[in-house]
Parts: sequence; C-alpha cells; structure tokens
Amino acid sequence: MFRFLLVSLAIDTILGGVTVSERKRELGEMTKGNHLGDVYGTTLERIKTQKGGGSRLGMDALMWVSNSERPLRDSELCHALGVRIGSTDLDVENVPTIRTLIGSSLGLITVEASSSIVRLVHFTLQEYLSSNPSLFRSPHSMIAEVCLTYLNFRCVRELSPTLVSAPPTVPFVGYASCYWGKHTGKEKTESATQLALQLLARYEEHIASRLLLLHYHGYRDWQDPNSKKFMPKGFTGLHGAAFHGIGEIVVALLATKEWSINERDNIGRTALSWAAIRGYEDVVKVLLQLKDIDPNAEDTQYRQTPHLWTTERGYEGMVKLALELDDINPNTADIGHGRTPLSWAAERGHKGVVRMLLERADINPNTPDTQYGRTPLWCAAERGHEGIVKLLLELEDINLNTTDTQHGRTPLWWAAERGYEGIVKLLLEREHINPNTADTQYGRTPLWWAAERGHEGIVKLLLQRGDIDPNTQDTGHGQTPLLWAAQRGCAGIVRMLLEREGVNINTADTQYGQTPLLWAVERGHERMVGMLLEREGVNPNTADTQYGRTPIWWAAERGHEGIVKLLLELEDINPNTADIGHGRTPLWWAAERGHEGIVRMLLEREGVNPNTADTQYGQTPLWWAAQRGYEGIVKLLLERADLNPDIPGPSGETALDSAVSREHSGIVRLLSQPRLSLLIPIDIGKAANVGQSTLPQGNLLNNSKKRTIHLSDGGKERKKPRGAPT
Repeated sequence: MFRFLLVSLAIDTILGGVTVSERKRELGEMTKGNHLGDVYGTTLERIKTQKGGGSRLGMDALMWVSNSERPLRDSELCHALGVRIGSTDLDVENVPTIRTLIGSSLGLITVEASSSIVRLVHFTLQEYLSSNPSLFRSPHSMIAEVCLTYLNFRCVRELSPTLVSAPPTVPFVGYASCYWGKHTGKEKTESATQLALQLLARYEEHIASRLLLLHYHGYRDWQDPNSKKFMPKGFTGLHGAAFHGIGEIVVALLATKEWSINERDNIGRTALSWAAIRGYEDVVKVLLQLKDIDPNAEDTQYRQTPHLWTTERGYEGMVKLALELDDINPNTADIGHGRTPLSWAAERGHKGVVRMLLERADINPNTPDTQYGRTPLWCAAERGHEGIVKLLLELEDINLNTTDTQHGRTPLWWAAERGYEGIVKLLLEREHINPNTADTQYGRTPLWWAAERGHEGIVKLLLQRGDIDPNTQDTGHGQTPLLWAAQRGCAGIVRMLLEREGVNINTADTQYGQTPLLWAVERGHERMVGMLLEREGVNPNTADTQYGRTPIWWAAERGHEGIVKLLLELEDINPNTADIGHGRTPLWWAAERGHEGIVRMLLEREGVNPNTADTQYGQTPLWWAAQRGYEGIVKLLLERADLNPDIPGPSGETALDSAVSREHSGIVRLLSQPRLSLLIPIDIGKAANVGQSTLPQGNLLNNSKKRTIHLSDGGKERKKPRGAPT
C-alpha cells in the first residue's frame, strides 16, 4: 500500500520525465524505495505552499507526530493543534478535525483504525524529518508551551484531582500532564518557565499531579486508584518541579514564596527524594544548598533516603554531592531490607559509587542486610561484579567467609556456582578463605557446584588448594563432585578429579546407589567410561542399590555399543548379571531394544546364556526379538547351539508363535528351518525354566512328557504352527 501512496506523492516527479522510458525508470525507482528523500522533500514543499491555514496545520501536525514522547491519538493531536498560546481557556471551535489534518499533511500522516493512533506514513519519513531539524523551529519548546497552556486552561483547572483518566472533553490533558517536563527540559524558554510556575502554584489540587502519579506508578484498572501512591496529597509544586528535573524552574519556584522544603508527599517523599530517584543532579545540587534541607529523610514507601536512592541507581555525581555533606550518614540502611548504600551499589555493579563510599573512613564494608544477611562482598560475588570484589578485597578487615542467613552460602560459593572464574581466583588468593564451606540447604560446596555446572577453570583453581575436599557429598542425594561431573559428561573435570590424590572413584550416591562409572555408562559418556576404567580399583560390576543394575546392564539397555565393547574387554566383567526388579540381563535388554551390534558382542562372549528369561513374565531374548521383528538379532541367537527356541512366553506362545501372530515372515522362516544335524532330547519343563524362569508349570505344553525335537534335515519335521510358510 505504501508503494502506491509513494507513487501518488511523487507523481509530479514521475511526470517530469520527458520520455516514456524516463517516466518508467523513475516509477521503478520510486517503488523500490529509492529517491525517498526527494519524494518527501517535494511533498513537504507542496504542504508549505498550501493556501490558507493548511500549510501551518500540515507542518504542525508533522512536527507533533515526529517529536511527541509517545504516539498520540487523533483526539489528542487535534486538541493540541487547537491551542492558541496565551489563551486562557479551550476554544473547541478552533480544534481541527482529523480529516482536516490528514488532508493538510497530504497523506504523510495516517490514523490506525484499531487504536486511533496517528502515525507517520512510513518509518523512513521519521528518519527524514530527524535528519532535517531545520524543518521545525524549536519544536520541543513549542510543544511544552502548548502543554502548559492547555493545563492552565480554566476548564482543566476545574477538573477534580481524583479522576483516573482524561475526560473526553479535554483528551489532551493526559499527555500534557505527563510530558510537559520532558519537552521543557529539552528546549527551555522564558514563556514555558512562566507557564510552569503558573501550573505549579496550585499543583497539589490540579489534575495534572494526579495523572502524573498514576502514570509514574503504572496504574491499572484492577488497582485501587485511592492508594496512597496514586494520590497527590502533599505532592506540591516543588515536588512536581523536582520530579520533572528542570533546575531553572526549581530556582524560579523557590523565589516565588517560602516553601516547606522537607515537606513529604503521600508516600513520604520530599522534593529532594524525587530529584534523587529520577537522577536530576542539577536539581539535587540546588536543593542541597538550601539551609534547612534534610538529606537523610526517609520515604514511607521503601524507607529509603535520597542518598540510598542515588547509590542504588548509580548516580555518581549525586553520591559525591551527598558525601560532601557533614551531616550525611553513609551507613544508613533502608528499613525494609536493611540494605546500606554500599550494599546496594555493590549488588547493582556501580563500581564508581563503591569506590567513593570505600574512601570514607566511617564506612562499614561488612554490614549484612537484615533480610538475608548479605554483605556487600556477598552481593558483588553473587552478581559477578569482579571489579567491585577486587575493591572490597583490598580492605584488611573484609569478611571473606560470611554466609547468608537463608541458605548459608558464601561469596566463594556463589562465584563458583555462577562460573565467575575471575572472582573465584581473587577470593582463593586470600589467606583465610575457606574453600570447603557448604551451604546449609543441601550441603553443597564450591567444588561440588563448579563440577555440577561444568566450570572447568574453577574446578582447576579449587583443586590446586591442598585443603580442598574432593569427596564431599551433598546432604540431598549424597552426590560427590566426581559423580556430578561423570553424570554431566564433563570429561575435563573428571580427568582433573581422577588425578587428585584421595578421590574415591567408587562412591555411590544415596538416592540410587550409582557410582560415577554407572552414571557415565547410563548417560553414554564413552570417553569418560574409558577414563574411569583405566583407574585402579574401579569396580566394573558394581550394581546400583535400587534395581541392581550394573554398568554393562545400563550400556546394553541404552544401546551404548562402544561402552559395551569397553566393558567386555575386561576379564572380570559379569555379562549375565540380571537386575533385581525383573531379572533382565544385558542380552535380554539388547534383544528387546533391537541393539543388534550389542547382541553380537554379548553372544561372542564366553559364558553368556542366551536362554535367560526375565523373572516377571518369563520372556527370553529370542522371544522379544521375534515379537519385535528384529530379524538380524533372531538370526544371531539361532546361531548359538545352546539356544532353546521353544521356551514359551507369558501366555504359552513360543518365539515362533509370536512371530507368526505379528506376521514377521522372515523370522517365521528362520525359526521354522532345521538348525542342527542332531536329535537332541529336551525336557520341555526344564528348558522352559532355563534362566530361573518362575512361570507356573500349567503354562507349559505337555510339561509332564519329554518330547524329541527333530533338528536334522533327514529327521521327522516339527509340526508347523498355523500360518507358517510351507
């Protein structure tokens, strides 16, 4: 749509081409977005040459839309353009319609149908207007004077200061109340100053103060509009001038009468508090020069002094001004959390403020807050402010091992947990640091956290200490740093821990009874498994205490073929260990999950029993392979001379029956073929119980008789199940 509008705006330029070819080329360039500056410039010249008031109205509309602090609605813009500077009341007959404004701007502004917000036709127009400031003369001072004139209208002054929004009869009052100070601060004029003084003289009873506080505190419809913070009681003209931060107006206002300079508004804030909170150094400087000013006045909302606000927000200039006062208390803490200025500055990362505070001889660097017992060093370490930590550590009396009262975490604990390697290094260089202090919540040390989070550099720094305990277990699940590193797959950390003298490689957690080897195997960290198996004393057959699962059990169940290979290379590995829950062996799991490579490796291992059935349902590896349709695994199992293919499953169906019912024709063919040139008498009852199956005898066919199964080509063939291939 913008392209069509662009063409319409540039029609004179397009028609300026002498030939058809030139016109087509110019049209193409326009639709691509090229030559926009020329188009906008041409259109603005056309606006300026309009007859009557159209020229002024069009340019003023563009000035407002391009310089307003927030998008204006159509009614707001119309009322703003209907203001005559010097008038005392609103003249509704002088308010233009939005249609008139759009027409006067020749299409450069548009109105969103859904929100009634007036916008420039394209973002490139904003760029063009911003890059050509000479188009509008002193736009901000003009906007400021319009806002202040509007607020001083008699119809606006008579509005109740309890309203929560601008009435439809004066829609511009909301914008004017909130932003007159912004525009005045950008371009100051004597006219704007006088209009501001006129407004501020009765500010506490004016709707402008009410709408300003509602906006500042983020009022929403579901909130109580009569809450103290929304009410302008005590919010005087001096408060308003300090809030908007215009030093010249504050000076001029103080000259109009004798003000109560320490008067508090509804939430206990003085004019100095507001200037400090908003960061207006010029206003703070003016107010601090007043004879009876109280720089230590606390507000009633957060119980913070102006000095606390400036240190929390990092206003270095204002902090310096405050610290030059004789009666300032640099250690005053807020009532809510007991946070001192140094505590706030350290947490927020205001290094310059921290440096200024520490230059004071009366500053206490170890004061903990009353909420959680956090010291400035604790806060800086927790947030990762290395420069501030360095400044604090230069103090001889700094408390290195201070813990919070919530979970007993030290500065070193936080730095290690968050991965702030530089801070960890700084702390460990101090003589009296305790590297083993565990939190009181779960008993986790800095080394524990560094290993769990994978902070390799920090683990290295900690392990360089001779007094570090590498085997500490948390109180939650009894996990050591090595356990966590193995579980997370942090090979570098595992290597460093294994190189540390005294590390216990077989320590199991208290939740599942899993060792580092078990965790590494379960998670498939092959490289780490290799490192652990190289260590003397590692037990490759250690089973967890929950279900009796060994490393090879986990590797087979999860399909970690490389790990199975590593484990089977060990002479003392037990490949037949079954879990205590259901009696499932590594071969059982590999067959059930379809891990053909693992099945092959296990069957090549001497002593592996291919007939071991689980103790829950009596299902063998062959039964599961047939049921799942893993033809390759079935073939591998049938190559074993000691395999019994006729062990029935839970409902008496054999592997062949299962393959037939599921139409795995390839497996049916394999199971139906003669296997050996031998006649092997098999006791069905005994064969079914290979692997300690607990199936009741009633589930077996002909369990009281011995059957001769003919396996030779010349012998009598077995009776095939229904559906088997002939």
